[in-house]
Amino acid sequence: MATDTKGESKFFVIRSQQTSKLKSLLAVSLWLSSIHLVAILLLLMLFVLPSRWSLTLFVVLLGLMVIPLFEKSVVAESVARFICKHGPGHFPLTMVMEDKDALDPNRAYLFAVEPHSVLPIGILGLCNHTGFLPIQRLKAFASSAVFLTPLLRHVWSWLGLAPASRKIVVDTLSRNYSCILIPGGVREMCYMEQDREVVYLKQRLGFIRIAIELGAPLVPCFIFGQTQTYKWWKPKGMVYNQLCRALRFAPLVFWGMFGSPIPFPRPLYIAIGKPIELKKNPQPTLEEVLEVQALFITALQELYERHKVDAGYKGVPLHVY
Repeated sequence: MATDTKGESKFFVIRSQQTSKLKSLLAVSLWLSSIHLVAILLLLMLFVLPSRWSLTLFVVLLGLMVIPLFEKSVVAESVARFICKHGPGHFPLTMVMEDKDALDPNRAYLFAVEPHSVLPIGILGLCNHTGFLPIQRLKAFASSAVFLTPLLRHVWSWLGLAPASRKIVVDTLSRNYSCILIPGGVREMCYMEQDREVVYLKQRLGFIRIAIELGAPLVPCFIFGQTQTYKWWKPKGMVYNQLCRALRFAPLVFWGMFGSPIPFPRPLYIAIGKPIELKKNPQPTLEEVLEVQALFITALQELYERHKVDAGYKGVPLHVY
């Protein structure tokens, strides 16, 4: 990676370097291809394979859903390091920290990252093994559905991700580990549009409440370019919107390079804002939570405005739902 400062400001910039096109493609394939692979295997089971082979494949996939993750194994460590070393160069990836000195390696922060997009692949820049952040005690969180998906659950766990639940996040922060959350979550996909950036935050209070209860500084983060890494299609209309509300996510079709699960090599620009310091309050009132929520949304909007030109998003509006 390469680092530099930005003008006369305190901005600290880190840029990924492509080590090898082949290794970068292999890294993102290891990281993301299992989503489409499992979908293809399910289609084969249902419509192509004889019943005996379908049953065998079903048992194998079921086994992969329950076998141990082996997170501390040599294989897990090697795969995670390979993905984090070569994956960022595929895009490439730039991280800009507005005040690096404000991030104390000995404190636990709650990094609130937006948007979710089709897949929050920019989160790779925040992972432990990537080494961009000055904080090493990190844990990222993803939808619990990821950890029920064969193969995907192993790779994402090896990268340092865990199921997003209040209990796990609280326990992690309490052990002085910083947490990386995507507050909008998969619900944000219901609101995605092709010509603007969308975040779903006005109904999200859980991450705010946790930050207040533990006194964890809240760090606004925005990933520019992530919505361009995949092409996608989803239906429109009232029935689809109701289905999204019922499922709490948006079923859609998405694809990357040559129709594959490999994302398009679009530049990613991660803007890390200054931490919002919070006074610890184990029992915040709703009014206090809403006050901090408004503060966070404003900070995220201002972060977006400060960086959108440098990120190539000059004419792209940000909408907050």
